[in-house]
Amino acid sequence: MEQRVSLVTLGVTDLARARRFYTALGWTPATSPADDVVFFQAGGMVLGLWDRAKLAHDSAARDAGGWGGVTLAYNARSAAEVDAVIEEARAAGAVIGREPADTFWGGYSG
Repeated sequence: MEQRVSLVTLGVTDLARARRFYTALGWTPATSPADDVVFFQAGGMVLGLWDRAKLAHDSAARDAGGWGGVTLAYNARSAAEVDAVIEEARAAGAVIGREPADTFWGGYSG
C-alpha cells in the first residue's frame, strides 16, 4: 500500500450550507449543486462533503455521538488492489466494516 490519502470526506448536516462556505473561501467545486456530494480538488487529493448519515452508513460506522463524521479514502487502481489493501489492513489489525464489493456509484470499494 502506498503512503497516501486520496480523499477526505466530511459528513455534514447541511450540504448546501457547507458548499456555500467552501465556495466563499474561494474553493471551486467539481460537482453540480444538484449532486448529493460535493468534491473539491485540493492539490493531490480531494476534499468531499456528503450527508453525515449517508457517510456513516457507507462507512459502516455507528454515529452515536463519538464518531467524528470524517473518513479517509485510499483510491486503488483496480479491484484486485482494493482486495489486497483490505487484506493488508486486516492483517495489521483493522476491523473491516464492509467487505470489498461493487458500489452503487459504479466503483469497487471496501
